Amino acid sequence: MKATATKGAVDTMTTHGTGGPDSGLEAIISERRRLINLAYRLLGSLAEAEDAVQETYTRWYAMSRQQQDAIESPAAWLTTVASRICLNLLGSARARRETYVGEWIPEPLPEHTQWSTGRPEATDPADRITLDESVSLAFLVVLESMTPAERVAFILHDVFRYPFTEVAEIVGRTPAACRQLASSARRRVQASQPSATPAAQRAGIVKDFNQAWQANDINALIGLLDPNATAIADGGGLATTFPHPIHGAEDIAHAWIEIARHRPGDMTFLERTVNGQPGLVAQQNGITVTVFAFEITGDRITHIWVIRNPEKLRHWTTS
Repeated sequence: MKATATKGAVDTMTTHGTGGPDSGLEAIISERRRLINLAYRLLGSLAEAEDAVQETYTRWYAMSRQQQDAIESPAAWLTTVASRICLNLLGSARARRETYVGEWIPEPLPEHTQWSTGRPEATDPADRITLDESVSLAFLVVLESMTPAERVAFILHDVFRYPFTEVAEIVGRTPAACRQLASSARRRVQASQPSATPAAQRAGIVKDFNQAWQANDINALIGLLDPNATAIADGGGLATTFPHPIHGAEDIAHAWIEIARHRPGDMTFLERTVNGQPGLVAQQNGITVTVFAFEITGDRITHIWVIRNPEKLRHWTTS
């Protein structure tokens, strides 16, 4: 099976018999970054992606050395197993999310980069994720509307460029059926694709939004929002937030002014990259309590995602 994502660094090495490094193990471990990249896009959760990859390696090391040596392409074996684990997790996740308290938003990736300067501030486990349009919150939200089979077929083929013959082995359907699944998923993505806005312009709009918010300038907020904008918050029943999506520029602006009135005095707002896009992060005593992600079409904000569930912000917390 072909691999198109960037290889990660080798985390560990071991020896067999001769006392030299085991190049086979080196190659196996170097697949970890690619598997994390794949699993995050399939699951929308860094924590679940790490668990899925860990389970994949557990299954590899549960085999005897003879069984491992009999596998013609260990990379293909790892990809197949990881993808099938993710496919099963996606099925169970649908049931779990039916009982989830409030709205469910994919787990945001912490890049800890200040987008106004491009200056990296800290390293994080999430630096294993290759950032591109396929990890933006807007893209991941669209993926959530797909069936598990659609999502797996689309990500494997359209994002990671696996041929449908190999996708079929993973999904357990014919290549023709997988082609149809990916086509259906592609239509969903294309239908929700916003018009391209230059990165510098996106950053400027988010900066203006933050400044208007800090100044309690409701008219400026309304002017930065699309008239049909939507704001969605995810507290998971573990953090206070607005329980239902807010629609319309005026209602969102009023809600943000209300949030400003009740925010603690020791809360700081940082301009940070969220899943490769300009976003905002609220911190208290070095702990991230809220992540704001934005979708911008033209020169207006069309969607705001507010993640407050602390279980989804563990990777954002700085010491």
